[in-house]
Amino acid sequence: MTYDLILGDYAYSSWSLRAWLLFERFGLKRRLEMVDFKKGGVPEQMPGWAPAKTVPAVRTPEGAILTDSIAIAEELATRHPEAALWPAEPLARATARSLTAEMHSGFMALRTDCPMNLRLAYSGVDPSAAVAADLRRLELIWDHARTTCSPDGPWLCGDYSIADAFYAPVAARIAGYGLNVSGSARAYVDAHLTDPAFRRWRAMGLVRGEVLNRYNKPFDTTDWPGPAPLPSRAAEGTPENAQCPYSGDPSTHMLELDGRIFGFCNGFCRDKTVADPAAWPAFMALRS
Repeated sequence: MTYDLILGDYAYSSWSLRAWLLFERFGLKRRLEMVDFKKGGVPEQMPGWAPAKTVPAVRTPEGAILTDSIAIAEELATRHPEAALWPAEPLARATARSLTAEMHSGFMALRTDCPMNLRLAYSGVDPSAAVAADLRRLELIWDHARTTCSPDGPWLCGDYSIADAFYAPVAARIAGYGLNVSGSARAYVDAHLTDPAFRRWRAMGLVRGEVLNRYNKPFDTTDWPGPAPLPSRAAEGTPENAQCPYSGDPSTHMLELDGRIFGFCNGFCRDKTVADPAAWPAFMALRS
């Protein structure tokens, strides 16, 4: 079963990140379209998606249009029970649903004052009282989820679920603006920063699309707090691999890492890999 998925800018569209993570983390097939926030209005760029007027949106194989992130999540969970998008255990599932709904409708101060911007990280940010209240609420409900569900790993309610996909952009905001949270909340944020799927999305955001200054804030910038990427660069030369590790098409664009030359089928495949080589399993398999 393959879906059509339309998204916004990788670096700035927090709701697009949520939807993409549902497909990426749970191995669901999709055909991807993108709108360009630089080109103006979103509805005008998706005329074939009526009645949808925002991103993300999903078209099912039967032609239904899903225009809301919770609707997308619930429909995917219903159609793919084997993927376990929600926890199977009733207590964990109910907790995850509650957290997801609160994220969908809440935390407006954090979302307004600290728009997601995966191209930059800031230091010296003094949050407003309303943002600080949102952070304290996040600490409370995240701790409640982990106490209630007793997960073995870093996620809120057991294995990675819809709830975690919905809170990934929140983690990006806390990290990107250097906001002060408790140790347990910081550990949850760090789990997102090190998650390979999240890192793949951010790598694409660093190299695709233009910088949109309306998302920038007047704070001092600093290094991104996630894992430092392996040092690589665009290069010339004869690659070790004749075919792109992602598409299987002939290698035409090269990068250098550890003195070795690897090839890709186009500039985007190469550049997203240069941005964070270790985030891409197909590339790392070549490097091994």
